[in-house]
Amino acid sequence: MQRSNAGDVTYDDPWYDALASGWGESAAAVALPPARTEPAAAPSAAADIYLEVQRSAAFQEVRRRYRRFVVPGAVAFLLWYVAYVVTATTVPGLMARPVAGAVNVGMLAGLGQFLTTFLLTWAYVRHARLRRDRAALELRWDTQELTRGRGGAS
Repeated sequence: MQRSNAGDVTYDDPWYDALASGWGESAAAVALPPARTEPAAAPSAAADIYLEVQRSAAFQEVRRRYRRFVVPGAVAFLLWYVAYVVTATTVPGLMARPVAGAVNVGMLAGLGQFLTTFLLTWAYVRHARLRRDRAALELRWDTQELTRGRGGAS
């Protein structure tokens, strides 16, 4: 922990978002948890733990699994969206071609945008649940145990 310019206590924990909770609020409205007095070496020990976890193979595996899903998914969706916009602007005759009654190709492609958004969201949640959540939770638990063991923030 360290003192800020205003004289109040701030946390050195990188996962603690002190700015968001106190931004734009009066000092009386902000109820911070009671500050613990730690030895001077404790914040650096906690920071070292987070850096150690970030460099660990388990953390890198979680990040790799995240990137392996998100990057191709985002690229595919962006290409699909750009193809829809380019087709709508360059070939309006194709988009205006009727399919059934008043429904045309452009309407189906526009509804397909919504459908692919929902499908991509479902696939992302499923991927996170099956391939990342358990490993991330174990990492978080291990990190908290390490910070408690070395006298860091908890």
